[in-house]
Amino acid sequence: MTMETVGRPAEFLLVEDNPGDVRLTQEALYESKVRNNLNIVGDGQEALAFLRREGKYADAPRPDVILLDLNLPKKDGREVLAEIKADPSLKRIPVVVITSSEAEQDIIKSYDLHVNCYVSKPMDLDQFVRVVQSIETFWLTIVKLPSEVDD
Repeated sequence: MTMETVGRPAEFLLVEDNPGDVRLTQEALYESKVRNNLNIVGDGQEALAFLRREGKYADAPRPDVILLDLNLPKKDGREVLAEIKADPSLKRIPVVVITSSEAEQDIIKSYDLHVNCYVSKPMDLDQFVRVVQSIETFWLTIVKLPSEVDD
């Protein structure tokens, strides 16, 4: 399944506490060629509530791709990633870590937790936009994703 064949906007979940990075991601996805909806949460606890459709997120859409920062308040991205990949109903959703950390231990730990992709945030604004658009193109038009079977 690719988003081109589904006929609905792609659903992204951005888990990011930095307002500047949220704004840049919004702009990058807005300018893209793929129709999409960007859902945003600011910490790890909210991310898990969104994914599990708890509380105010009872009607939340299932994301096609999760963009996850590692350094988050309340519950950090490593814990969120571990919980997503341990949950049979969530583990097939692609998770892209997009973070400022270039630490080797963060990269290794993320892949040990079954992240689908690890990207360091570029410092240059134009580069950041290109990176987000590349992630979108790759995961939504090139990659074949499984249908929602566990939902």
